[in-house]
Amino acid sequence: MRRGVVRWLIVAGIVLIGAIALGTVMTVNHFRERALANSAHELEKTLLLLTRHFDHQFQDLKRIQKSLTADLLANGVRSPISFASRMSSYESHVMLTSKVDDDAVGDITVLDAEGRLVAWSGNWPAPELNLADREYFQALKSQDFITDGEFVQHMQSRITGRPKTLFARRISGPDGQFLGVVTRGVEPMEFEKFLASVTLGDNSAIAIVHRDGTLLARYPVIGEIFTKEPSSGVLLQHLQASGQPVTMRVISPFDQIEHIGSIRSLRDFPIALVATRATDDVLADWRAQTRFLIVTASFSALVIAILLLLVIRKIQQQSRLAQAQLTLEKDRLDIAINNMTQGLVLFDKKARVVICNKPYLDMYTVPPELALPGSHFRDLIAHRKAHGSFIGDINTYVSEVLKDVWQTTSDVLQTGDGRSVQISRRPVPDGGWVATHEDITERRRSEEKIAHLAHYDALTDLPNRVLFREELERELANLANGAQCAVLYIDIDEFKSINDSLGHPVGDELLKYIAQRLRRCVNGSDMVARLGGDEFAIVQTGIATRSDITDLVARIHAAIREPFECLGHRLLTDASIGIALAPQDGSDLDSLLKNADLAMYGAKADGRRTYRFFEPQMDAKVRARRMLELDLRQAIAHGGFREGGFEVYYQPLVDLSDDRIVGCEALLRWQHPERGMISPAEFIPVAEEIGVISQLGEWVLDTACSEAATWPDDIRVAVNVSPLQFRCQSLALKVAAALAHSGLRAQRLELEITEAVLIRDDDVALTILHQLREIGVRIALDDFGTGYSSLSYLQRFPFDKIKIDRCFVTDIAEPHGSSVIVQGVVNIAASRHMTTTAEGVETQQQKELLRALGCTEMQGYLFSAAKPAAEVRRLIEALRTRAAAA
Repeated sequence: MRRGVVRWLIVAGIVLIGAIALGTVMTVNHFRERALANSAHELEKTLLLLTRHFDHQFQDLKRIQKSLTADLLANGVRSPISFASRMSSYESHVMLTSKVDDDAVGDITVLDAEGRLVAWSGNWPAPELNLADREYFQALKSQDFITDGEFVQHMQSRITGRPKTLFARRISGPDGQFLGVVTRGVEPMEFEKFLASVTLGDNSAIAIVHRDGTLLARYPVIGEIFTKEPSSGVLLQHLQASGQPVTMRVISPFDQIEHIGSIRSLRDFPIALVATRATDDVLADWRAQTRFLIVTASFSALVIAILLLLVIRKIQQQSRLAQAQLTLEKDRLDIAINNMTQGLVLFDKKARVVICNKPYLDMYTVPPELALPGSHFRDLIAHRKAHGSFIGDINTYVSEVLKDVWQTTSDVLQTGDGRSVQISRRPVPDGGWVATHEDITERRRSEEKIAHLAHYDALTDLPNRVLFREELERELANLANGAQCAVLYIDIDEFKSINDSLGHPVGDELLKYIAQRLRRCVNGSDMVARLGGDEFAIVQTGIATRSDITDLVARIHAAIREPFECLGHRLLTDASIGIALAPQDGSDLDSLLKNADLAMYGAKADGRRTYRFFEPQMDAKVRARRMLELDLRQAIAHGGFREGGFEVYYQPLVDLSDDRIVGCEALLRWQHPERGMISPAEFIPVAEEIGVISQLGEWVLDTACSEAATWPDDIRVAVNVSPLQFRCQSLALKVAAALAHSGLRAQRLELEITEAVLIRDDDVALTILHQLREIGVRIALDDFGTGYSSLSYLQRFPFDKIKIDRCFVTDIAEPHGSSVIVQGVVNIAASRHMTTTAEGVETQQQKELLRALGCTEMQGYLFSAAKPAAEVRRLIEALRTRAAAA
């Protein structure tokens, strides 16, 4: 026997070593193909993102066209002559310049019906040029007025003398009459600057080509722009033939080596993007993996050979010890059987007792003489029946056991005295069976208690994360064709601040009430769970339409927004909800939960107190937000605010009665060393969430006060105060310190707050506002009417000013616009002796309407955008000098 085992071990070792070699070869080939496939997928994904970007960017001209058309209609322009006159004005030049500022790529030009250049975003007045001979002008002029197409052409600019890619759209009057053409030209360097930010690795390139094969831009730059692009020839042919994105291997004409190339066309423009990467660079990691696999396989084969030798020696040693061990184990068997915790009975094929241990006799109070070898199985059951340790029919039970003795079984039976006994039966070779009996009464009780604790939250008694995952996985497995379920991730807004300010007992009580209300929101088949902290989740089933989900979300928001009475505190809160649908947003558990979590973070990023369905681009948004958070922390931590790129800009506030500057609003800007100017709408919410907004706010306050001290005495400075800063009881002291340090009079400082400050804990906020008023500073209510507006705020605290949000100013000139709303706010403010400031004023018409409605002040691009401190000082001085001269 030993020789046979050794032979089989040797054969198995040889087979295993051969399998390792074969597996290594197959793995190497698989890794190579996967590396090539991954590179191709990366190129396709990159082109998909780029085409979406350029599709969106190139739509700007359409928006500009619509904006110009709307402006012309609003100003009564209906003929080519009035169009040329209107567009030649300085006001139109300023409007075009603002469009460029918004998008920052390419100049905008406007041609009249005769092809004359009447407006240019570069300089004013526009150069005297006639471009009626241009192909795009002739094509657009000849179009039917219903056509809303866009002409794309690469050419040499007659204005700048540089090559550019031109996008042109027709401008028509209300009756379809041709008024002119608006164009936007993008120079190759603008494309190349953006393409340079896309990293594909060494020996890679990205090009933008016209569908006729003309190269519009390439990075890295090789050759002349606006020539035929040879590297995209084969790819472009396949694209034109199939009309679909193409990825294939091509030989580059530049270096004559093989590349993986991919091409994808823009949706609405005759432009395609091409990305290539050298195959050798793609396979660099594969070569390193191949070397590692070969070394590993060789080492594994050597280890197997050594182990075989050791195992063979061990078998020989064990054979000598086996006989001695067998004798010892036989002696120990009797001791073990009678000292085990389970009752044990061994029956032969005639159902007669062979062995019965003492724990079995004690468990059922069976006399030893009834369990002697040869006793029948039925006699034992009859005795147990007579003494109350067996419930049921004896004959039925015995026949069922004898019928199944050939297979392993396990049952739990209840005894007459309420115990639970687990009986396990296993057949033995001679046709009999061995049965073990274990009293599991206490264990089952403990297991039930532990199972409840393991699957339910101790605080809210809701299912916990473990049970939630199990139930969701079961639901996903049972989804029928066409059926769907939804996962709702619910995050309680600002719960941490409640815990921090009022204590954990109040926070725990709030979580209990929220859990109760969530239970009442769902149907019987839905499940509510607490995942931990202030995060809850719901699995919604039986969904017919998306409205079923939105109805549930509405019930959740309505329930959570009702006030809570927690240990003597009246609390208001809200929730951010992320929603993922199965199977469209993920058919497996982890991807579905991840997507629901991403959707929840999307809702939080959009201002909280809302909900978002999962969208594929949310993953990229979360990564971008995390990068922004890291950059923000580093900018604040390394060398101070100015060294981190932060700067305070100032936007003038103008008195509508005499166009005099009466103040400036301090606005924080962040000049990122790599990403350029980042909008406050992006980094301010992140700063609030990571807890650095108070530091930024104090720095802005100190900087603005110091700057305003250098202005004339009749010009105020306005500083925004975050709701998070109002949680600091020493806010008034910090404001007083900033005034004292700068020497600025308190009456010249105006603090702007939003309604969010008052909603959270209005009694505390009002106390702080009164402290600030005692210092002498002015208080303005910002964004009035855009949140949970309450006129009681105006009754309880005498604000100095109400600021009308830009959303009410934008459409004030429309027939059904917001002029009535603005008039109402102005009347309320006038009755309370408050001034009103309209934000976002961009046109003269808006200004005149606001003046007619009785608005006090305005700010916006019509007068001036936000400017650095030095430029604002020059602007103030220039206006003062002009007024003195007049």
